[in-house]
Amino acid sequence: INFALNTLIKDEEFDDAINLAKFVYTLGADAIIVQDLGLAKYIIDNLPGMDVHASTQMTIHNLQGVLALEKLGFKRVVLSRELSLADIRYICANSNIEIETFVHGALCISYSGQCLFSSTIGARSGNRGKCAQPCRLPYKLMNENEQILDQGYLLSPRDLCSLQYIPDLINAGVTCFKIEGRMKTPEYVATVTSIYRKYIDLALSGNDYVVDEKV
Repeated sequence: INFALNTLIKDEEFDDAINLAKFVYTLGADAIIVQDLGLAKYIIDNLPGMDVHASTQMTIHNLQGVLALEKLGFKRVVLSRELSLADIRYICANSNIEIETFVHGALCISYSGQCLFSSTIGARSGNRGKCAQPCRLPYKLMNENEQILDQGYLLSPRDLCSLQYIPDLINAGVTCFKIEGRMKTPEYVATVTSIYRKYIDLALSGNDYVVDEKV
């Protein structure tokens, strides 16, 4: 069981975060996903046997960042979503830490979710787990004369689907695949997870890897 504690933590919340980490530790959680370096350092130093995973909110996007966290004692790094397959392959080949990558779900117009849009217009911070996803709304692009140059879902990228890349990611050395589940129904998560399980097993079987176009 992995416990997500990967939001920005305010100074006055740090003791509560530590107490929460201790609580899930006593319950037998396998790992805690963390964004805050100070919290991560405390867990590594004081909760033996508890694996610490670096959240994608840390925006780890190169080998140097991965190696720094490896040296600090992190068990796994969730890489930034912006990295190419070549970047991922290079990082896996030159580090000894577990690498996790996003394979399915919503992409963000900002770098790995480091966005202030939701908090600015609605006081709901994406970096605190409360993103209202305003980038998913329709907008109009206008010039200084208020003429409409374009309109539609201008800030909303298409969702990520990596089924065709599963064999490449496995061969690159990726340890774990991440499927977005926030703001999704249990039925959606169950369906998507089962499909990826099917194709991961197919990739590992050695049989021809063909993705059904109806998926």
